[in-house]
Amino acid sequence: DDQIERERVSQHLAGGCCALAAIYLMGKFYVANAGDSRAIIIRNGEIIPMSREFTPETERQRLQFLALLRPELLGKEFTHLEFPRRIQPKELGKKMLYRDQNMNGWAYKKIEEDDLKFPLIYGEGKKARMMATIGVTRGLGDHDLKVFSSNIHIKPFLSCFPEVRVYDLTQYEHCPDDVLVLGTDGLWDVTNDKEVAGVVMEVLTSYEPNDPCRYTMVAQELVVRSRGVLKERGWRLANDKLGSGDDISVFVIPLGGPGNYT
Repeated sequence: DDQIERERVSQHLAGGCCALAAIYLMGKFYVANAGDSRAIIIRNGEIIPMSREFTPETERQRLQFLALLRPELLGKEFTHLEFPRRIQPKELGKKMLYRDQNMNGWAYKKIEEDDLKFPLIYGEGKKARMMATIGVTRGLGDHDLKVFSSNIHIKPFLSCFPEVRVYDLTQYEHCPDDVLVLGTDGLWDVTNDKEVAGVVMEVLTSYEPNDPCRYTMVAQELVVRSRGVLKERGWRLANDKLGSGDDISVFVIPLGGPGNYT
């Protein structure tokens, strides 16, 4: 992240990206995630999550705590408190549900002038945004990204530090159908873990266990199914729902060799 910051000046590069990395070291997989990509292991048909998405909703308490400690980062435009909906001026003095950085549930508070500011986190699901600007809360770069028409930087809230999960391959006997799947949000926006596992099993069983191209074909099939087919109403999935409009990158990594196949 520091290198990207230096290069943005010397090479005139702007922007940023999420990052998902898997490193194999001494019998273990280390999976590091910063952003909204996802990794799962499929072992004997079982799904084992190896990451979690970092969004304004999943990281609400971290963001609120940072805003509480450093209120100057909010630029007098935002409040770190969360409300079920946007507060209107006519509601000053009334009681409204809210939650802060220490709360999982909700409580009531009397609405004050500061509560009329735009919330640090606004929206739900894929529409949730941090400071009305960005939908992910960890990633690399974006050092110059600011709230629209303001001088408020997003970067202090956009963390480059990943969450790392470890999987010990020596603890299990793996067959050629056991895989680690890495995918960007373009895949997971329209395809859930169970559906991905279904495609993995479907494609792998159509190839011989010692055929190395079987894993490439799984990745290709996951991309194709998530994009869908171009029709008059845009890209559509098999169920006629909208296909992914985002970039889709998928890696399928075998955990067991043909010699372990039973």
